[in-house]
Amino acid sequence: MIKLTPGLAAAGLVLSLISTSAFAAPAGSASDNARQPAQIVRVAQMPKYVKPQFKRKKVRLVTTEVAGTVIIDTNNKYLYLVEGNNRATRYGIGVGRDGFGWSGIVKIGRKAEWPAWTPPAEMRRREAAKGHIIPAYQEGGEDNPLGARAMYLYQGGRDTIFRIHGTNQPWTIGLNMSSGCIRMMNEDVMHLYDRAPVGTKVIVIGPGNKQGKVAFEDRGIDVLRTMFGG
Repeated sequence: MIKLTPGLAAAGLVLSLISTSAFAAPAGSASDNARQPAQIVRVAQMPKYVKPQFKRKKVRLVTTEVAGTVIIDTNNKYLYLVEGNNRATRYGIGVGRDGFGWSGIVKIGRKAEWPAWTPPAEMRRREAAKGHIIPAYQEGGEDNPLGARAMYLYQGGRDTIFRIHGTNQPWTIGLNMSSGCIRMMNEDVMHLYDRAPVGTKVIVIGPGNKQGKVAFEDRGIDVLRTMFGG
C-alpha cells in the first residue's frame, strides 16, 4: 500500500518572464519612442543545468527484482530500470519536496506522449493561496510541466495521481521540488518510456522506506558496457 505524507501529487509549474526593456537600446535611440512588450521565454529553451551524477548511466545493480522492474530511490534521486544479470540503467530524477514524499509498490497503468496536464483542484487552491494562478488544463507540448512523456502509476487498478514524467525544468533533477511525482529529463523519460510497458512493476522507496521488502545495491558504473555497449 502506498504510504503518503500530506498532500497530493501534481507537476510543478514555472512561468519565466523577461522584459525586452532589459535589452533596450541606449537613451536617445529610436527605440526610446517604441516600448517593446514583455517577451515570454519558453522554459524548454532554458539551459540544462544537470549535475554529472544524475546523467543516465549503465550500472552494476545487485537485486532480487526481475528484469523489467523499475526501482525508484527517492532518497538518493535515482530511478533504475532492472535489466537482469546484475545490470541496470540508472537515471537521475527530481522528487517530492518535504511533505510530499511517499513509498509504495505500483504499476504503470497507462502511458502518454506529450501529455496534457490537468492539475488537481487541491493543487490549484494551494498555489492560488500563494498568489500562483495555475490553469485548469494545459495542452501537451514543450512548455507543459509533464514534459515529453508520462507514465501513470496505478495501484489496485486505480490511478494514484502520481506519475513518472518529463520536465521542462531540467535543472530540478536531483532536487526535492515536485508535489510527489517523479520527474526526469525529457530525453531520459523518452528512453524509459520505450522500455517500460503498461503493467511494469514500479517500487518507490521513499521516506522511512515503507514500500516493503526490496533488496538492491548500486555498485557503480558498468565500465565495460559503458565503453563497449551491450
